[in-house]
Amino acid sequence: MERTLAQAASQLGLTRPKLIKLMREKGLLNERNLPAYPTRDRDYLRVKDGHWYHDQLGMQYSQSTRVKQPGISWLAEQLGLALPAIPVDTRDVA
Repeated sequence: MERTLAQAASQLGLTRPKLIKLMREKGLLNERNLPAYPTRDRDYLRVKDGHWYHDQLGMQYSQSTRVKQPGISWLAEQLGLALPAIPVDTRDVA
């Protein structure tokens, strides 16, 4: 499962701007908020390419960063954050 930076931030107990600021300070994101080292960090982060058609401007292209499942704990470690506790599933399994 992949998460946007906003989803990853909320899972780490941060806001998206705060997560981006911390990731930039650690050199994990470049000025376009894309992974600074996409090959090195490929197990944790990836670039999602998007495109759509605009009536007046033609094809539009975008790129955004996605955080892979192992990337959540990796980010917490890289940024010196404590992961919030995972709530215990109290449903009866019987």
